[in-house]
Amino acid sequence: MKKFDENYPLLAAMYGDGYFPDFLVDKVKNLVQNVIGFLETGERDLEKIQDKFDEMTLAINDLEEEFEENESELETVARDSIGETVAYILEWFDIELKAEDAIRERDW
Repeated sequence: MKKFDENYPLLAAMYGDGYFPDFLVDKVKNLVQNVIGFLETGERDLEKIQDKFDEMTLAINDLEEEFEENESELETVARDSIGETVAYILEWFDIELKAEDAIRERDW
């Protein structure tokens, strides 16, 4: 079982942009880390992996209102940051999914 790269800065662009409240980016990060934990178990079934990414993405969708209440939104920078993070995760674990497919349930 492969451990994730602990030196990779998850959601770096979102953390680096004051437009996104850190406490909300932390919530997104926790959802991403749940997927990482799942992948660290060695799961290779693409359907199960896609289901886990769908679960993560739907939960991020549910944060949209909270972002708006804090004068922010899941827009281009967030979409790119999450997409880049997901792409890195997929590559790290050598999973044959495209990042866009992995986050196919996104509303942002």
